[in-house]
Amino acid sequence: MATLLRKIGLIRLHNRDTEDPKHHHNHRGGGGQQSASLRGKGGAKSGGHKQQQQQQQHPPGGAGDASPGPGKGKGKRAAEPTPRDKPPQPAAGAAGAAGAGGPRERAAGARAGPGPAAAAAVAAGGSLVPAARQQHCTQVRSRRLMKELQDIARLSDRFISVELVDESLFDWNVKLHQVDKDSVLWQDMKETNTEFILLNLTFPDNFPFSPPFMRVLSPRLENGYVLDGGAICMELLTPRGWSSAYTVEAVMRQFAASLVKGQGRICRKAGKSKKSFSRKEAEATFKSLVKTHEKYGWVTPPVSDG
Repeated sequence: MATLLRKIGLIRLHNRDTEDPKHHHNHRGGGGQQSASLRGKGGAKSGGHKQQQQQQQHPPGGAGDASPGPGKGKGKRAAEPTPRDKPPQPAAGAAGAAGAGGPRERAAGARAGPGPAAAAAVAAGGSLVPAARQQHCTQVRSRRLMKELQDIARLSDRFISVELVDESLFDWNVKLHQVDKDSVLWQDMKETNTEFILLNLTFPDNFPFSPPFMRVLSPRLENGYVLDGGAICMELLTPRGWSSAYTVEAVMRQFAASLVKGQGRICRKAGKSKKSFSRKEAEATFKSLVKTHEKYGWVTPPVSDG
């Protein structure tokens, strides 16, 4: 038995002595390096985890991302955003002025109703937008007519002159002092001692974008495109033929030319020459001629249509 044990011991000693010492040394050194590497990784991981916990507890200036990474910090509440990250809240006054607010605020505004100015306009039977538009149109019309009066006053040939009816800027009596001196109408004016042809012009609210209503007052004329009541048959006096660029002076010069072209004459018939034109008759006649020309155009209509 002792002999057997000695043999086993010798075999073990022989195997230890025959092993490569270099290989044995490398094996031991590699194991040490691997252990050191594992220890280093574990330390780095532990250090990183501690640093992450410190950052979560004390964020650097609130500028970083406070949300946990994927797979980390599950079950933890996200950090509150700093005041710099929060969106700006609108002021209460601005929100009220812009009509913003929740359902309660909107319902309260609806129950409150319109403001005092809007309520007054509604009670008067109007609204704010038409009232402002009316005021704007009045200002445009007034400025234009004031300029027209100034231009007419500076005319060197005294072709026309203007008198305001009842001091109204929107109702004019215009005197036409001159027509073609080679025309029979001019001869009639000389023979009858007629110094001028008197016309009336009334300007609508939307002038100069709509034409004035123009009619002859005196003397009573025949032909020359002057119709019953003193209505004047001229395309430029209709909404379709009118342009806002036309001035009163230009309209009057065109009318003087049409009188001569249409062979207008001063009526000298007994009784008829003393009958004055009426506005009501002129308006009815003008509406009729506008309808006729809209149907046939500005050409000579059939005799059956008058």
